[in-house]
This record gives sequence, C-alpha cells and structure tokens, in this order.
Amino acid sequence: MLLQPKKTKYKKTKKGKLPKLNFKSNKLKFGIVGLKAMESGSISSRQLEAARQAITRKMKRKGKLWLRIYPSISVTSKPAAVRMGKGKGSVSHWVSKVGAGTILLELCGVSTFVSISALKTGSAKLPIKTKIVF
Repeated sequence: MLLQPKKTKYKKTKKGKLPKLNFKSNKLKFGIVGLKAMESGSISSRQLEAARQAITRKMKRKGKLWLRIYPSISVTSKPAAVRMGKGKGSVSHWVSKVGAGTILLELCGVSTFVSISALKTGSAKLPIKTKIVF
C-alpha cells in the first residue's frame, strides 16, 4: 500500500521550489536513532515504502519505526507520444519535498547495532544522501 493523501483541496499542484535547508524538523522527537537528509530532494511514496519495508525486515519487526515525512505533493505526467499542449497531465505519483537537515525516519526499541544496520539498508533505497543521528 503506497502512501498518498485520501483527499486534497486541489488534485494537481504546481512544481514549487525545493527547500534548501530545514530548521524545524531537524531534531529527534520520538525515537533514539534517526535518519537525517544531508541534501534536499524529493522522495516518492514508492521509495519511502521500500525504505520502510527494508528497515522493518532488518529489525525483524521488533521496536518501533516512525515516518516523519509524508508524500502529499502530486506529480503529473503526460503519456508517451503525446503532442505538446492540451493541458496538464494526470497525476502519476505522490512525492514529499525534503530539505537538507530533515529527519526522515526514527527508530527505537532495538539495539544500536541492529538499528544502524537497518537504517543503512533503508538509506540505500532513498535517492538522497543521508546520515544516521542519535
């Protein structure tokens, strides 16, 4: 089950800008170990789900995992071999825009060795550089 909002005010959103740095959600709130974004970028719901699955498998479903980001921005695309114009394309996937310094995931309830290896496995699934923080 991929993450996406149940309902939005507008179906299609504008591109907007990527946040360069994040100063609001850059500290751990729930867990003991976290995964921090070192560069800004956009993370799709598929990538986030893949990282979540890899981490929960590595932890052997012990402990607790928090996702601190949610893909709420829609990305549209037109089908292949369609001419220019005729309006904006339909929604293809959902994305979360992440600034550098944002905490993406948090863990607790497992040993530090297991949590570090789990977060390394999860960070391999993400398209941006990350760092493990305590």
